[in-house]
Amino acid sequence: MEAYLYDKLKNSRVRCRTCCHFCVLEPGHRGLCGVRENQDGRLMVLNYDKIIAHSVDPIEKKPIFHLKPGSRSYSIATMGCNFTCRFCQNADIAQISSEPGTRIMGRPMAPEQIVDNALAAGCQSIAYTYTEPSVFFELALDTARLAKDKGLFNIFVTNGYMSPDLIRQVAPYLDAANVDLKAFDDGFYQTFCNTRLTPVKENLKRLKRAGVWVEVTTLVIPGLNDDPEELTALAGFIADDLGPDTPWHVSRFHPTHRMTDRGPTPADTVEKAWDIGKKAGLYYVYVGNLPGSSHQHTQCPHCDATVVERRGYDIVNHIKENGICPGCGALISGIY
Repeated sequence: MEAYLYDKLKNSRVRCRTCCHFCVLEPGHRGLCGVRENQDGRLMVLNYDKIIAHSVDPIEKKPIFHLKPGSRSYSIATMGCNFTCRFCQNADIAQISSEPGTRIMGRPMAPEQIVDNALAAGCQSIAYTYTEPSVFFELALDTARLAKDKGLFNIFVTNGYMSPDLIRQVAPYLDAANVDLKAFDDGFYQTFCNTRLTPVKENLKRLKRAGVWVEVTTLVIPGLNDDPEELTALAGFIADDLGPDTPWHVSRFHPTHRMTDRGPTPADTVEKAWDIGKKAGLYYVYVGNLPGSSHQHTQCPHCDATVVERRGYDIVNHIKENGICPGCGALISGIY
């Protein structure tokens, strides 16, 4: 199908406006994502209904901790991504060649079927995840519109590199986003992801202004983005520019894909990152990929009562209707 966001240029070239790469493509060429191709001066989407992964997941797996804790989310993905992260855990479906002729795998699944599957499975939301939702934006948007009409929430799990135009189109249907803020150093983004930091920061602010519930995840990688000064600056950006009620998930790295030259993140490094987030004034900081950590629960920032208990995916939600703390009556930020 034809892409929703692009410009036609001279000599049958096109400019994609789906993400911040803004690829300009000659006829027959594909974008960096590998799933958008200039066909005779029209930008065509090659992965529209080709679902490569679908599953019923705990919403905490996204991770989204402040939208319907303990609920299930119908999770979908197509092939393709606009990042080339060396530490990608889903590289086999995300990082595909942009060479013409590369086959796009996936099972045909229309938006109506996706919504029906979510409802039949008792899910309260649909998560566009596993790869990068902006590269299957057309399918995500068409599905999100239908899902909204059926009372389902819509969630993007994203690298945050979508275009401002994409945010404007999807925001009315998007309830929440977990955005990877992979580091707070542009050199890291250039070297390890082949992208830039500034568009991610700006898009985080755009999503917040648009009324989307935002949670942030940082994978803490030994020797690359674990410097306390950098983490302090990152946490300060979240607190000051997104708001202190924005949840920050600091996750432990495990060697994968093209980054096997270092071991897993030491547990104390991740715990120190949690402490940095709290000292920056963030109300909700969580530790990920570290079983047994006490920093999985949601605490009331006013009375320190445990309002959501998490042991793995065993969730006990004590929050009252409309997000009220049972201990002091304060509002717990999120969607409940």
